[in-house]
Amino acid sequence: MATFNHTGFLKHDDYMTPKHAWDDIKEYIPQDKVIWEAFYGDGKSGTYLEELGFKVIHEAIDFFKENKGDIIVSNAPFSLSKEVMNRLYELDKPFILIFPSSKINTQYFRKWKNKIQIIIPKKRIHFEKKINGETPKNWGHSCNFDCFYYCYKMNLPRDIIWL
Repeated sequence: MATFNHTGFLKHDDYMTPKHAWDDIKEYIPQDKVIWEAFYGDGKSGTYLEELGFKVIHEAIDFFKENKGDIIVSNAPFSLSKEVMNRLYELDKPFILIFPSSKINTQYFRKWKNKIQIIIPKKRIHFEKKINGETPKNWGHSCNFDCFYYCYKMNLPRDIIWL
């Protein structure tokens, strides 16, 4: 997940997205749109998207106060998923967000009924954990839960895509 300028941010809620997570779905991200990678983290996620050929806005700014780019492609802090989804509902902007697969069972996802498409990765995304900006010494780059790419207004060929 990514650090951003918000007073309620939890320092231990920082998991960086590996490059392969964006590479796996690059064919579903429109080339002609400016991406707002809305959650800064260590800054690498925006760089990865740029390396894949996308135009990216990636700044350490507050997602809840700003509105940048044409589409949002990001990995938001999971502890703020309800607030993030509510903000996305307000913005009504196309997005691809990485969240745990279990989020689809929450009440705040109900308002997205029949609007969300899902991309299911081939395997678990193994994030790099950060605590106060540092990778813990014994972090094994593993993840014990599954994540989906939740998509809105991305005009995917099917509502569920298995990679």
